[in-house]
Amino acid sequence: MSTTATEPKLEVHTFEFARDTLVAAAPEVVWDAVLAECGPESTMPDGKPFPFTLEAFPGGRWYRDLGSHTGHLWGHVQVIKPPKLLELIGPMMISYPATHHIQYRLAGEGEGTRLTLTHRAFGYFPKDFIKGVDQGWSWKNKRIEEIAMRLKAARTGGRR
Repeated sequence: MSTTATEPKLEVHTFEFARDTLVAAAPEVVWDAVLAECGPESTMPDGKPFPFTLEAFPGGRWYRDLGSHTGHLWGHVQVIKPPKLLELIGPMMISYPATHHIQYRLAGEGEGTRLTLTHRAFGYFPKDFIKGVDQGWSWKNKRIEEIAMRLKAARTGGRR
């Protein structure tokens, strides 16, 4: 058996992305919005549905079910403490030897909720992988806020 060495095409990289958003809803409402956006209500920025299944318990899977026993495992629930903390860990959106850690931290602030999203990753992936991450997370945060406003209105009969 012979082997051939090749020049590595990927290097080890790390990145960290963090964003705070103040959502005008109670932590319990924002929590439900986070679970919805990480689950069946997830969409792409163009509005195309991009649904996930999130098993909301420690060790639960976070995955895309494409039917016929096909799909993508994005990660597992590492920590879940409703309505304050959700941590997901796994390969997420890439098929490289790398791991990601996503943390949603919620804290009541006045009449609303401070949602802090942190996404960290390390491993072998293209250096330009992080391009666009900020737009993707901005979209996800906007969706969480939209879902929270819809849930809040439904729970209060439309009252603010």
